[in-house]
Amino acid sequence: MKKWIRRIVLGVAAFAAVFAVFFYCWVVLPLWGMPFNAQRHGNPPLVPAWALECWLWDGDNLNEDYALELINGYKEQDFPLRTYLIDFPWATRLNDFTVDEKRYPNPNQFIAALKKRDVRTVMWMTTMVNSKNHDRGVLDSADWYNEAAQNGYLCGGDYQWNWWLGRGGFIDYTNPEAMNWWRGMQDQVLDLGIDGWKLDDTASFFTSRKLWLPAFYQKTHSGWMTTRSYMDHFYRDELKHGQSKNPDFITLSRPIDSVIPWGHPEGFTPLDAAMVNWVGDNNHTWDDKTQGLERAIRCILESANLGYNIIGSDVGGYHGRGPIPADLYIRWAEFSAFCGLFLNGGHEERRLWLRSSDELKLIRKYAWLHTELVPYMYCSVVEAHEGGKRLMRPMTEGKYQYGFGDWLLVAPLYTPSPKREVVLPAGRWRYWFDDSKVIEGPAVLSREYPLGEFPVYIREGAIIPMNITRDYTGIGEFDWNSCLTFNIYPGKDSSIKVPLTDKSGTLNVSVHAGNPTTVKLDGTPTPHILRIYSDNKPVSVDRDGELRTKGIDWQYNAESHRLIIKTDWPSIGTYKVKY
Repeated sequence: MKKWIRRIVLGVAAFAAVFAVFFYCWVVLPLWGMPFNAQRHGNPPLVPAWALECWLWDGDNLNEDYALELINGYKEQDFPLRTYLIDFPWATRLNDFTVDEKRYPNPNQFIAALKKRDVRTVMWMTTMVNSKNHDRGVLDSADWYNEAAQNGYLCGGDYQWNWWLGRGGFIDYTNPEAMNWWRGMQDQVLDLGIDGWKLDDTASFFTSRKLWLPAFYQKTHSGWMTTRSYMDHFYRDELKHGQSKNPDFITLSRPIDSVIPWGHPEGFTPLDAAMVNWVGDNNHTWDDKTQGLERAIRCILESANLGYNIIGSDVGGYHGRGPIPADLYIRWAEFSAFCGLFLNGGHEERRLWLRSSDELKLIRKYAWLHTELVPYMYCSVVEAHEGGKRLMRPMTEGKYQYGFGDWLLVAPLYTPSPKREVVLPAGRWRYWFDDSKVIEGPAVLSREYPLGEFPVYIREGAIIPMNITRDYTGIGEFDWNSCLTFNIYPGKDSSIKVPLTDKSGTLNVSVHAGNPTTVKLDGTPTPHILRIYSDNKPVSVDRDGELRTKGIDWQYNAESHRLIIKTDWPSIGTYKVKY
């Protein structure tokens, strides 16, 4: 009897020991650095305003000639374009940071020419040092890999991982000599004057093998490191080095991933290094199950809930079977206009002048609307950096509804149907595309939104700073480009702190509705336009007690219910509108 008891006790002890080892290796260590670890909960970085403007890239024809054709075409069609993303492949091997001159024969001249046209460049990279490369100029780079491994530049010695672009090892961010080697290669590209990296994910593959299974940690120069900690090094260290070369340098990286959102529920990039974020490789489809537009919307809002600030997705989807359906492309652009990142690119035809006229006109309209909203979005960039609210604020009521800054409610369309239900909270609201009527909340609206309109609602009291340089959106005119426009909906007393996108200072704007309606600007003097919603024609407008001249300083349009007050020199002051 004692013999059997001893066997049972030994069996339980052996099981407990194996379980303890398993639990430590595959549960405790991988979770090191998850959300409960405060080191991942810093505030988002201060993103430069240029990174909020429209991005463009192509996933099929990656070479200098096609890039210029695409950029020239967008410029000729009068699309806003601030950043061109040079995606994989562009280097001779991964990742030696040597430009493949068969694809980009004049990289210095190419990037300098884009800079003269005020187009920024961001280039793709990962953590990998490859021994074998798929679809590269140098397919076999074993000698280069072996040299790095022998010098101790890679994690785990000569440990290699098969990934989607070949086979290789992980650069060791804790080894100073490895970093001298890595940074020396990078600097040949950084010195060309690029403005950022697209940090594609390989850091989450960082593993070793224990008991024939991948374990989520690896030996580095400084000791054992978890996958999470290695990911944090990747995103933080690459941003830090880029900014040491260029203070305006940014990184494009992943928050929640659309492809495997369950893989890292804490988010891929630590918040303090999360400059601009895209949610991975969506398909040219609608629904969540097929990783389409709905999946992108869901992952963007989940990312916002985690604290990420500037988030978006590839407009139209990254890839899929067949061309992008026209209605999907347009709806995706409409949604992206109300995201922090407007990233137009991926596989299939992106030369919009070769697609339908509706796509060209409507996607251009929404690209300009997004660009007009940059001053509004930048308010949330600064606020989030200082520990305040994020730009996108998911709501508990209404499927996929979110607040966009302080004044807008967005309820994206996520199916081919133009109909959806919108839940408006208590308060007074106006529909963005027909703001002549007040909607009293709380209310549940069920209606159709024709192609070219989108479910966006404006809260009473809104003060929306905008940069108007075109007339495509119907908000302003071409000659407004020298002024900061304030789109104002008087109601309850309201105010907004507006950090200027050129970092020259801050404007404080407050509005008191009534008769007279008062708009006060103080802070940094700035040329400005007040675009005030008003059902009544004003009798007079004065600034600091001095009457302004009708037809010169101000005008009223009864059809659009708009009072326009233009002060096109740097100034502040208090405006009073009497009815």
